[in-house]
Amino acid sequence: MLVAVENVSKGFASHEVLKNISLKIEDRDRIGLIGANGAGKSTLLRLINGKDRPDEGTVAVTNRITVGFLEQNSGLDRESTISAEMHKVFQPVLDLEREMREIEAQMSCMESVSEEYKRLSDRYAMLEERFQKSDGYLIEVKIKTILNGMGFGDKAFDTVIGTLSGGEKTRLAIARLLLEQPDLLILDEPTNHLDFRTLMWLEGYLKDYRGALLLVSHDRYFLDRLVDSICEIERGKLTRYKGNYTKFVELKEEQRQRQQKEYELQQQEIAALEDYVARNMVRASTAKSARSRQNTLDKMERIERPGGEQKPPKIRFSFERQPVKDVLHVRDLELAVGQGEKRKILAHSLSLDMLRGEKIALIGVNGVGKSSLLKAILGKIPAPKGVIEWGKHCKVAYYDQENALLDPENTALEELWRRHPLSTEQEIRSRLGAVLLTGENVYKKVGNLSGGERAKLAFAVLIYEEGNVLILDEPTNHMDLSTKEVIDQALSEFEGTILMVSHDRYLLNRVPTKIIEMFPDSVQVYDGNFDYYQERSAWLAAREKEQKELLPKTGGEGQAQYYRSKQQRSEEAQRRRRLQELESFIGEHEQAIARLEGEIASSEIASDYSLLKEKCDELELLREELTAFSDEWLELSV
Repeated sequence: MLVAVENVSKGFASHEVLKNISLKIEDRDRIGLIGANGAGKSTLLRLINGKDRPDEGTVAVTNRITVGFLEQNSGLDRESTISAEMHKVFQPVLDLEREMREIEAQMSCMESVSEEYKRLSDRYAMLEERFQKSDGYLIEVKIKTILNGMGFGDKAFDTVIGTLSGGEKTRLAIARLLLEQPDLLILDEPTNHLDFRTLMWLEGYLKDYRGALLLVSHDRYFLDRLVDSICEIERGKLTRYKGNYTKFVELKEEQRQRQQKEYELQQQEIAALEDYVARNMVRASTAKSARSRQNTLDKMERIERPGGEQKPPKIRFSFERQPVKDVLHVRDLELAVGQGEKRKILAHSLSLDMLRGEKIALIGVNGVGKSSLLKAILGKIPAPKGVIEWGKHCKVAYYDQENALLDPENTALEELWRRHPLSTEQEIRSRLGAVLLTGENVYKKVGNLSGGERAKLAFAVLIYEEGNVLILDEPTNHMDLSTKEVIDQALSEFEGTILMVSHDRYLLNRVPTKIIEMFPDSVQVYDGNFDYYQERSAWLAAREKEQKELLPKTGGEGQAQYYRSKQQRSEEAQRRRRLQELESFIGEHEQAIARLEGEIASSEIASDYSLLKEKCDELELLREELTAFSDEWLELSV
């Protein structure tokens, strides 16, 4: 067992955040920690990490285990470089290497028969063994592998950390933690600021992680792939469910239904007991029996009503009239942003069609122009070239991830009311209440609402517009898990047409009937959900590679393609041969280094200064060559 949380309670001021919770974390556990904002997830993480102390109960961390903790705003040394920050992880191993070099320099100036020489030789052998066991020769390979995987492959490693963006700093903090390889790795919202490629690399890395994982995430797909149990904090209590996130949703609903039945049966029993007491307490003949039933009532452990205060919002989309079959045609569209010298072309000659009832998700690398495409087809930004044609009877409702269409000076009530001035205040408040904007919150200015509250207000606006075509830009951003589930369900049940941009892979699996991957000069259409897209795109990439290698030898353009393919095959064969050579060289050098280290530590060599110096020089050369071979292997294998 790595960590034991026993009967822990923790509060701030008069508010008790955690109430008598317990949790055990074993080696190789994969735990997803979820709960609404403010439920106590970060509090529990700080208790486990020793940054806070419980008011009651104990948090015991097994001696000699290491805990790595990524907070949402993890700090890095702003004055340091990317490379220097990563090398700090290996400082104890690098100190061993530095001392080894110092000993080599000292021994080169000594007589090999001296006692000091023998002492240094023994010390060197011990340091060398520790250095090798700590994978000292693979430090550079490890650093480059992790940095490449976390999206820093095209970033100079001497870049000063202070010049990085917030997202880059988060990714760098994750990279540093992965290099540390703690026994318990705690990550708080690690998927923020990650594109699909980096996210999938991180998932693959964590899937094979040798230690235990405790993950806080709103990314349901991420949780599905990595965790084997879900711990939910709700109303101060922690409940653990076996399985991934999808299994948790199923088990929690079963538990809710079971608790609802138990609650209803107990309420019937309570009502019967209370009625009996009320009718019989005043009668002398039955007072004793009534007091007995009152005692039963007093001692009864009351079952809570399921759901309680954590009710989800009510989101349902409807419309009055269907559009024609051909909803949207886009032909040869050019996308551009900025003006003058800052003008940038995002995409050339994009074309797509959308039919009535289709639910299409646009995906693509960050910056390819997905949000700009939505704005262009809505006429919110100009399209320099191309044709955009909407079918008849299309009533479009748009959700903007930046909520830029909301007036920050209006209250939430005013913002919805100004769009529907003929509605009564009660109708407007009812619409806001459906998305859980109630009480004094409806009188808050939009600019003072939280990100989640503004998103819910934008959804209230979207629902009220009753569009038969929904254009959605990141609809689940800023939403808690329960709200995401409601949005998924509402979009799945919507009978109209949807075109959306999203990084929420769980949503992309449940809602779209079609995935369109966007590139600067084209789109690729996949008739299925996100899992289908992954399988199909991998198959297409493999087939394209195979076809390029098997192109027939023909004249004209075909001849040119053949020669290009032949050259590609030759280059790929050379790359594979070189990788095999490098792997052989690396293995041979590691064996030679181990052999030389043994020889240097022997008494025969230690007594011969000239031979020892020769062996040390050879060892240094082998290390340099090993580093060069490892760097080349890493470059070719990426």
